[in-house]
Amino acid sequence: MAYKNKIILIVITARGGSKRLPGKNIKLLNGKPMIAYAIEAVKYSKYADRLIVSTDNPEIASISRQYGAETPFMRPNELSDDTASSLTVLQHAVKWMEDKGNFKPDIVVLIQPTSPLVLAEDVNGTIEKMVDNDTNSCFSVCEITQRPEWMFIVDGDMARPYIKNVPEIARSQDFPPLFITNGAVYAMKTDILMKRNMIRDRQNSSVYLMPSHRSIDIDTPTDFKLAELMMKEMQNK
Repeated sequence: MAYKNKIILIVITARGGSKRLPGKNIKLLNGKPMIAYAIEAVKYSKYADRLIVSTDNPEIASISRQYGAETPFMRPNELSDDTASSLTVLQHAVKWMEDKGNFKPDIVVLIQPTSPLVLAEDVNGTIEKMVDNDTNSCFSVCEITQRPEWMFIVDGDMARPYIKNVPEIARSQDFPPLFITNGAVYAMKTDILMKRNMIRDRQNSSVYLMPSHRSIDIDTPTDFKLAELMMKEMQNK
């Protein structure tokens, strides 16, 4: 299963609490719990040696096991509120697997269940880009459509350009393409995560390009409805 002899641990993070969209990680999306899509993408991937879900919620854990993921531990309370970072959650998972699971990965991959349109090819592609380019990390991105050149900082009733000295007659097609993290897949060397406290090494990272229509990151009811519409459209095609 490993890619080029690299042992790979894939972690799906899914805490129980969500303020804007309660229960979102297991909310039924097009007939399946949302987390099922992330699990299935990994299960169809060629490279996962172990797939675990880090959660504090017994119902999420049970559903995750039903779809084929491991839940070897329950995430501690101090890593389960909305202030807990992905970095500390991943570090906890890796340390648990090394200390109690007798499993030491070379590469750690973070998949977020809030990106249900992620596919196995995205998981594989992110891992391949990192290993083949010998970078410390790789993450999925999509091209932006809302240009920062047209953005403003609003101070009271006054607007100040976010980027200065943009010609008034400039067109969006005159600017170079820009990309943004879409939150779907992050791959990193274990040492970068554990010893340098990084998920993304800003000085040595490659990127994997995903199409914008599959880069929906669900955080609100509107995001959820949009993802459902996109899934139905893709199925019809």
